[in-house]
Amino acid sequence: MKFLTALSRHNDREWFEAHRADYMHAKELFEAFAARFIEAVAAFDPAVEGVTVRDSTYRIYRDVRFSPDKRPYKTHMGVYVAPHGKKAGYAGYYIHLQPDTDTYFLCSGLYNPTAGVVRSVREEVMTDGAAFDAAMRACGEFRPDWEGACKRMPRGWRAEDAFSDYYRLRTYEVYRPVDRDYVLDAHFLENAVEELRRTRPLNAILNRCVDYAREMGW
Repeated sequence: MKFLTALSRHNDREWFEAHRADYMHAKELFEAFAARFIEAVAAFDPAVEGVTVRDSTYRIYRDVRFSPDKRPYKTHMGVYVAPHGKKAGYAGYYIHLQPDTDTYFLCSGLYNPTAGVVRSVREEVMTDGAAFDAAMRACGEFRPDWEGACKRMPRGWRAEDAFSDYYRLRTYEVYRPVDRDYVLDAHFLENAVEELRRTRPLNAILNRCVDYAREMGW
């Protein structure tokens, strides 16, 4: 956290190279945290067994090729534990730390799913909306992104259906903001895992939807 805060104030290559040892130390600490997180998630969701730290963490370097923001380095660290790794397109469990903007959160589910996966999830809601709603409600303080949802019912989906509001979601993730004190608590990892455990039933449904979409070639 100290390194990320300093990096946000000196986001250039010269400073970074001069403080590379500090970065390597921060990276080592975070990867040790990530390894513990993966182990803890696998204890309640065997679907992520075998996932490695490399599968679940991200490079510090930003891709600035198509961005007007040319700062070379990210000022956050995150770990995403999902079946077959972060690039596989499955629902998983995420922790985000960004001290420069005081942004810390826990997240679960599918971020930015493809159109085919969205269709598959909506069909799941249509056919067994009660189970989907129960899984959503079981997530406790985690909430879906209603602010980013469609304002109108998507074409082809019935507003009269019992759980039709879920059709309006563009992304099927649930989000739980936390504060700096939560993150700095000695039991941060245990507390986060205990909360994320509640989202497992939702992830199980979402990952069945991912598999179905791929089987159908959507």
